[in-house]
Amino acid sequence: MMSRLITALALAVAVPAMASTTTPELKVKTLDGKPFDLAAQRGKWVIVNYWATWCVPCIKEMPDISNFVKSRKDVTAIGLAFEDSEAKDIQAFVAKHPVVYPIAQVDVMAPPKDFDSPKGLPTTYLIAPDGHVAKRFVGPVDAAKLGQAIGQGK
Repeated sequence: MMSRLITALALAVAVPAMASTTTPELKVKTLDGKPFDLAAQRGKWVIVNYWATWCVPCIKEMPDISNFVKSRKDVTAIGLAFEDSEAKDIQAFVAKHPVVYPIAQVDVMAPPKDFDSPKGLPTTYLIAPDGHVAKRFVGPVDAAKLGQAIGQGK
């Protein structure tokens, strides 16, 4: 577990954040059984956050992302649990670390095709209201980073 954390932290420092003009698709089933479709979120900023239960920086940023989403009517989020744990274990983890946004588990061997497989965790994509990738963060994010990126994206 420690080696995964060290690898995630090293990659978070080594990989620069990037933006793209593509409009990715993301259709997943959340842990509570509901569908999430990124296209249905048009008109809002969407935070797509890859994380894992073993990732300390991921756990630290979850309340920050949740509070940011709560504080803004123009922002929503989806958490993508990027690990091969049992769904019930991830649900138990989320019960201890609640957030205001839905969580879905993604297959580490076949992640969503329109998003790069994370090179480090956490990895966060900020999707603009028109659906394009406005910014990619590799490493932890907070309200200040998200707010700055949204301010630059307007």
